[in-house]
Amino acid sequence: MEESPVQSVSEPSGAVAEPVVAPGSNNAAAELDVIRQRVAGCTRCAELASTRTQTVFGTGNPQARLVMLGEAPGADEDRQGEPFVGRAGQLLTKILEACTLQREDVYILNILKCRPPGNRNPLPDEAANCREYLDAQLAIIQPEYICCMGAVAARNLLEVDTSIGKMRGKFYRYNDIKVLCTYHPAYLLRNPSAKRQVWEDMQFLMAEMGIELPEK
Repeated sequence: MEESPVQSVSEPSGAVAEPVVAPGSNNAAAELDVIRQRVAGCTRCAELASTRTQTVFGTGNPQARLVMLGEAPGADEDRQGEPFVGRAGQLLTKILEACTLQREDVYILNILKCRPPGNRNPLPDEAANCREYLDAQLAIIQPEYICCMGAVAARNLLEVDTSIGKMRGKFYRYNDIKVLCTYHPAYLLRNPSAKRQVWEDMQFLMAEMGIELPEK
């Protein structure tokens, strides 16, 4: 896949509260824990707060170069309190391993920290309520790259209304972070033929990151 020019994306237009901790510290894990505690007690979305088992904050390397961003927790994630632990999460693990990465090498999180009832897509006001937490996480981690998995993640982060099929194959820029968009692992479970396209996307991303992949 040929490299496409980075496309810039403006910062979100809505007002976002300042993160409660200063980014750039060497104690990123402790800073993330501060945000984690705030998320655990959050009741901004009445429906989500009343139906969740627990919040799902994020997991992985607090100083990761790469963040994997999904849309919202599912039933397995709501029960275990960690993102991407169900069937889609198992597939994500395999995708990372094919890229010579472990889950502990990246940071995995979602647009929403609570499971929407029935696994429906996040509502706009729910995503807006959670945006402060997402922005705080990214400010602390300071990744070089974000991989948006699925249209919901891409549209909410970049504030665009474009299909993933059209967003693939090029980098976007969110603040100082390069963003690549690809299909969600759950989509691959329903459409196995798209695995080839996701592998192309990951090869493209790994090449940009300077990670050499083994010959297959």
